[in-house]
Parts: sequence; structure tokens; C-alpha cells
Amino acid sequence: MRILVLGSGAREHAIVSSLLSEPEAHQITAAPGNAGIATVVPVVALDPTRGDIVTEYALDNDIELVIVGPEAPLVAGVADALRQRGIAVFGPGKAAAALEGSKTFAKRIMDEAGVPTGKAARAGTLDEVATAIDEYGAPYVIKADGLAAGKGVLVTEDRDAALAHARYWLDHGAVLVEEFLSGPEVSLFLLSDGHNVLPLSPAQDYKRVFDNDEGPNTGGMGSYSPLPWLPEGFVAEVVDTIALPTIRQLANEKTPFIGLLYCGLIVTDKGIRVIEFNARFGDPETQVVLPRLVTPLSGLLYAAATGELGSLPTPEFSDDVAVAVVLASEGYPEDPVIGRPITGLADVENVTIAHAATALVKGEFVATGGRVLSVVATGPDFAAARARVYAALDTIHLEGSHYRRDIALRVVE
Repeated sequence: MRILVLGSGAREHAIVSSLLSEPEAHQITAAPGNAGIATVVPVVALDPTRGDIVTEYALDNDIELVIVGPEAPLVAGVADALRQRGIAVFGPGKAAAALEGSKTFAKRIMDEAGVPTGKAARAGTLDEVATAIDEYGAPYVIKADGLAAGKGVLVTEDRDAALAHARYWLDHGAVLVEEFLSGPEVSLFLLSDGHNVLPLSPAQDYKRVFDNDEGPNTGGMGSYSPLPWLPEGFVAEVVDTIALPTIRQLANEKTPFIGLLYCGLIVTDKGIRVIEFNARFGDPETQVVLPRLVTPLSGLLYAAATGELGSLPTPEFSDDVAVAVVLASEGYPEDPVIGRPITGLADVENVTIAHAATALVKGEFVATGGRVLSVVATGPDFAAARARVYAALDTIHLEGSHYRRDIALRVVE
């Protein structure tokens, strides 16, 4: 199959790696890709948010399936432009992608569909924020209403800090003030063809920058899968009470969701609640879910893109576990230092590396952003996978870099 993968991060590198691992020899291109992806498939320097450019390239190159990785092209309507020209695309159109692009829209859909979630108030002024946080009480939860690259959420006991966070994001649009929900968090990916859903394996990510969940929120510092502590029937409950009602509500509103429904969930003492929806594969959870996938990814995504998901069985996963740890540049997330060389990559063993923000300069990889690499290990148990991933990280050198050392530690203990 001729496949075009849109995006430039570790998530897209993981998708490409999964496609390359299949028995069928696909012709894969990434746009714009990154230096790591370019070592395994051709990359094309085009703007993935420009629907006209992406569509023209897909037609000129007889692309049979376009996989949209990041959220920006989805919210920009790239999938709509492709579908209008008859190109199979895995990713929702602009209207359905508002499930991620607007938290207010997502809350309305959940309310209409009867999906369990926390209380929330939309605020357009600082006075409205103050009224809402005083009503809900501490800990305070403030979320940017639009896309914020994983950095728009603040959970704090400090009222002044909550107001300061709201003040910053109000310059970009409205914010949501939500009630605080307590419990372990779970990420669950579900494939959708607009009517049917198929779940993948649950994962857990680590959003805070430092060990013990300290420091500011990031785009994600690590993840692991599966989650052996989940109660039996968890995935089926999410499908029945969250995913299907949401997909059906969107279909009823003539905005079918075709692509990846990312359910950010929390297991409270009152049951499962939705924290957020995303409209694409999550990063870094993709890096631990796809290495365990036994069912060919290309067939699943093509079936979703062409409305044939209902004829497929639930995807199979290996019994191995997977752990991913993100190597970040000095100063991340506030002010990452870029341009420094990365060494030791050729010396690591028993892991795979998904590049997120790298460039190849005079034959040497250098860091070009905050989250630089996802180092991923699989193994028969979490102790083995953790040992492999941290041994590799000890081998890789990026001056001033940092990473969490407690990824999947609790599940081992």
C-alpha cells in the first residue's frame, strides 16, 4: 500500500515503524517527517496543515491512505480536503476534530451523549474564572479551550497561580474551569469509522516534567502499556459508556468521527470519568501501544478510513509490556536549549528510538526542540523493560538533558 504519514514527531516515527514491521512491503512517505524518520523512509518537505498541498501531493503520487498524526492538520481541515478528492484518510474532518480543538465543544458533546465527565464552566474573563474556581474549590483545574500543545492545563492548590494561568490563556481565547477529579489516569485509543469503534490496549502517560509528578505539565515524559491494575471489563465499559455514545452523537450531528478517538480517562471512586478527548494518536502513548500490536496497523487504519471497521475483530496484542521514556532538552518545558549534539545512539541495545525533535547536521544528530527522543523497550515484565530503557538512556548523551526515572516504577513495586 502507498501510505503518506503526516507529522514530524515521535508519534509519527512510531507509526512508521509499526507499518514497516508488517509482512507487506508498504511504500511509506512522511511529510514533513524528521531526521530520525528520514533514516527509514523518504520524507517530503510540505506543510501538513495545507489541505490543498497535501491533496495535490497525494493525487500526484497515487497515495492510497493518508494517516494524519498531529492535531493541527485535523483542526485545519486537511482530512476534509483529502476526502473531497476520494482519498482514504485516517483522521477526522475539521468539524469532528473540534472534539480536541475546543474543550467547550467536547463538553457539549459529552453532555448530549450522557458521557460521564467532570463539571466545567467556560470563562471568557478573569472575573468569571474567579467565580468558577471559588465555586469548585481547590485543587483548581484551568484548561485552555483550544489547542495548547499539552501545556494548557494547570492543576494547582494555589489560587493566585490558577488566576495567572487563566490570565495568560485568556489572551488566546476562553478557558474552562473544571472540578478536580481524583484517581489514576488512563489513556485509551479507539479506532472509529464514524459508526463503529475498536479499542486498542490501554496505556498510562506521565505529564509532569519531574519524578513523583512534580513540576509543570508537559506534552508527556513517558508511558507504559498494558495496565495490569485495571479492573476486569474496563475497556468494554469505556466502549459502551463513553466511546460509542460520543461517536453516535457526532454521527447524529452530521459530523462523523473517522480516525483515532483518544480518551483521556480517570478512575475515580465514583467510576470512570473523561478528562479530555483528543482526535489523534497520543504522544508518548503511541510509542508503547503500537510495539505490542500484533494485528497489522495498516489494515486497521484503512478499514476505519473506508468505513469497514465493523467487519474486523478486536485487535490482538502481545503479552509483552512496553515502557517509553522521553529524553528532554535542558530547560524544557519553559525554555529548551536546542542545537546541542546527541551521541551514543548507535551504542544502545534492546530498545527502539523514536525521534521527536532532531536534525542531522554534518552527519551528527542535534536536538531541535524540547522533547527530543522517546526511548522504548519491551520485555516479558516491567522490571525487564525498565532495565533496558534506562540502560539505553545511560548510554545516550545530550548535554543538560533530563528525563524521569520513575516511569512504570509504581507498577513494578
